[in-house]
Amino acid sequence: MIYNKGEYMKKNKNYFNYLIIFAVTAFALLPTVARADVIKKNIPMYMGIPYDESVSQMPTDYETSGTYKSLVTVSYDDVKKVLRLTPKKEGLGTLVIFDKNSKAPVYEFTVDIRKTDLTKVMREMTSLLSEIEGITIKIANNKVVVDGQIMLASDIKRIHNVVQQYVPLATSLVTLSPAAQVKIAQFIERAIGNPEIHVKAVNNKFMLEGIAEDEKEKSRAEIIAKTYVPDIVVDPAAASGAVRERMMMDVINLITLKVAPEAEPSRMVQVIVHFVELQKNYEKRFRFQWTPDIGENSGVSFTSGNSSPSGLTSTITGTITNLIPKLNWAKEHGHARVLQSSSLVVENGKQGIIDSTRSIPYTTFSSTGQPNTNTRDAGINTTVTPQIIGSRSDSVNLKLSFTVSSFEGDVNGIPITSKNSINTEIVVRSGASAAIGGLISNSSNAGYNRLPANASTNPIISLYASKQFTRNQSQFVVFVTPLIKSSASSGAENIKRKFRLRD
Repeated sequence: MIYNKGEYMKKNKNYFNYLIIFAVTAFALLPTVARADVIKKNIPMYMGIPYDESVSQMPTDYETSGTYKSLVTVSYDDVKKVLRLTPKKEGLGTLVIFDKNSKAPVYEFTVDIRKTDLTKVMREMTSLLSEIEGITIKIANNKVVVDGQIMLASDIKRIHNVVQQYVPLATSLVTLSPAAQVKIAQFIERAIGNPEIHVKAVNNKFMLEGIAEDEKEKSRAEIIAKTYVPDIVVDPAAASGAVRERMMMDVINLITLKVAPEAEPSRMVQVIVHFVELQKNYEKRFRFQWTPDIGENSGVSFTSGNSSPSGLTSTITGTITNLIPKLNWAKEHGHARVLQSSSLVVENGKQGIIDSTRSIPYTTFSSTGQPNTNTRDAGINTTVTPQIIGSRSDSVNLKLSFTVSSFEGDVNGIPITSKNSINTEIVVRSGASAAIGGLISNSSNAGYNRLPANASTNPIISLYASKQFTRNQSQFVVFVTPLIKSSASSGAENIKRKFRLRD
């Protein structure tokens, strides 16, 4: 049959299309096969244990060669692209895989088949791991398998090190027992020691729950829990990337803080202060005086008159004084007691002040004679700061400061005052009294044969004897008594009844 050119092209259109596609594909694949590097690998194998090798570049059409045929049986799974080698006898051989089309080698394997005794391996591993409880060692799938659940992460390290010595004849499926996490949680809860805080083991994490008194106790519980957390055991599936574990803290602190109760009103303290001053004076005087003296009053006078003769007249007169002897004797006793009491109710921990003084005025003059009026204070100034020790204690810590000044007299119109100060800190039980300080003074004075101010300076006879003895004693003591009260109004009813006051 004869066709023209147009009819021939029309009838063979599909044939040419297929030819062009095949040529382009062959041209694209040819450089790749030509440039591909040969993959070489040494495969150690043991009798009775099949070996699977991944061959991702396995050509569609392939052929094999080498000395492997008497040593191993080769099978290929084209779906998974896995080459399985099953040992037949001991020996060393080669397996070369070619691309059937290009005749180029793709894989070159050296197979080394060795003889092994799994029973011997299991016996040796059992001897090395005999101290670890909770595991079993058995032969499965032509391997020695260590399986079970253990309590300590350190035992997993030992199992791993032993199995690595027998790879690929041995493998480990040991995991950490969930009971170990529960036991560790009990240890953590016991170490925290707070019955309101509990510890749970959930998914290899430790969860702290409960109520803590404050932030310090909450942080302490978390630190104790982190101390007990065991080492992390890496799962093989997670290490290979088949399973992705969630990143989370080993210790999850869900402890809440206890709500602080409302602050109770501050307690009140009544401080009673007694200022006691005792004075004792004694004076004894004796004097004998006989000092007569003469006062001379001589003179000359002139007289004249009708009835009497006139002329010069002289007169001599004298006066004797202190002619009678004098005897003076006296003994004096003086006792005085000054008592002043101050009472102050103040809030616990706060400062209270009582100022009981009076101002004594006096006048001074400047250089130009201008008078100026000044004052000098005398009295008692008290500063008290009570602090109750503890919430249930009846002892009070008192910070005390006292200043006592008194009027002693004046010199040239300027008052003279004496001043006593006490500054201390003591602890006294409520209702008890304490003498916190005092001043004792003792002075004496004796005088013999001292002439009085009006004694004669020119006596005829001087018989004089005197003796004077003076002794002054004083004692100043401060007593303080704290009383703890529930409120400032406590005890007010007693005062009203005493002074007959009504609301």
